[in-house]
Amino acid sequence: MKKTVLFFILFFTLVLELYPQKGYHFKNTSKNKERIRFQLINNLVVIPLEINGKKLSFILDSGVSKTILFNITKNDSIGLNDVEKVALQGLGKGEPVEALLSKNNTVTLKNITNTNETIYVVIKDKFDLSAKMGITIHGILGYSLLRNFIVKINYRNKKIDFFNPKTYQPKKCRKCATFPIQFYRKKPFIDAQVQLDTVGNELTNVKLLIDSGGSDALWFFEGTKKNIKTPKRFFRDVLGEGLSGAIYGNRSRIPKIKLKSFEVESPTASFLDSSSTINARTFKERNGSIGAEILKRFLVWFNYPNQQFTLKKKGSLRKGFNYNMSGLDIVYNGKQLVKEQDVSKITDAYNQKVRANNSISFITSFSYKFKPSYKIKGVLENSPAYKAGIRRDDIILKINNKPAHEYTLGDILGKLREKNGKRIKMLIERKGVKMKFTFRLEKKV
Repeated sequence: MKKTVLFFILFFTLVLELYPQKGYHFKNTSKNKERIRFQLINNLVVIPLEINGKKLSFILDSGVSKTILFNITKNDSIGLNDVEKVALQGLGKGEPVEALLSKNNTVTLKNITNTNETIYVVIKDKFDLSAKMGITIHGILGYSLLRNFIVKINYRNKKIDFFNPKTYQPKKCRKCATFPIQFYRKKPFIDAQVQLDTVGNELTNVKLLIDSGGSDALWFFEGTKKNIKTPKRFFRDVLGEGLSGAIYGNRSRIPKIKLKSFEVESPTASFLDSSSTINARTFKERNGSIGAEILKRFLVWFNYPNQQFTLKKKGSLRKGFNYNMSGLDIVYNGKQLVKEQDVSKITDAYNQKVRANNSISFITSFSYKFKPSYKIKGVLENSPAYKAGIRRDDIILKINNKPAHEYTLGDILGKLREKNGKRIKMLIERKGVKMKFTFRLEKKV
């Protein structure tokens, strides 16, 4: 009997080796949890992973059904398997983009792996997400990873926990709100309520895409319900870039969104017309998206196996929702060689300061280092920066008298969101000529 049991154990072990598990799973089958540390940039979760042995950086985006690779240079080149040509269509007004479909790729995140991942490779990276993030971003992934685990995202501590759904035991949480998820084309949707008008307290039921890959708070599709329309106070803005081009909308603010027991007051909200969202409107029940500017204020659980989504308040729901009030679209512009001065004190063999005539001697030396550079990709007409005279393709040299290379892109964008009336001084270079500009941030909604 014992020999028979041992035979079957060995047999099934061999079968598992010959026929590996489909989808993402723990490499060590005795493990029930894996923790991944991530970077939080512009509200987006950036995780390290490997594709066919090559280390890359991807955005974890619950709003995408496909794994997309779009920033591969010669230095990042990887071998892709079983390739064929396809076309991809997304938000934006442009035409579908040319892509490659590659099957049977191996993707690894620490102890998590998938040996048959399908990847779409965008041949021409039109929106250059790396320039907008300030670091190299190679792609985005969502459903194929999330569907196999219970995933907990802690935005404050910048950690993601992946749990085995077969062994996961949720803790009782009185301060949590759990929503049923409705999937459409592998994308998760929840029901919420929003107050759209400052007059009265009427709440409108809405169905929203959970979009961890959207850095804004809320997007609404105009006309999907009678009262979903741009408020009186708004301004036209570029909200982002989709696979099919720039996404335009009317940026505004609504009184509140109600997520069961949680009420988020005065969030920013952008209203998109049908021309920018024609492909997203194939799901007729959809009214918009809830993005990371709101999600980051909670502990978030994605429970795809049980079709549930859970929130636990972790930050202030009353903390202000700001936006870029300058009108500038600033992007990373590669590395520049910067001359730095190093000053050191002269010491003797005993590490004592050398004094001459009651003074301490110093040695000044110079070194050259590669530092980040930033440029203006675009300026909204009639914005504070536009009125001051800043234009597209200007190179930023200094911000408020501090060299631009001493900032991260996130630092710069944070300064442009700080407070209404804040004074911003910039030294820029335009076609080899240095120019100074000053403007004040202007809150329009």
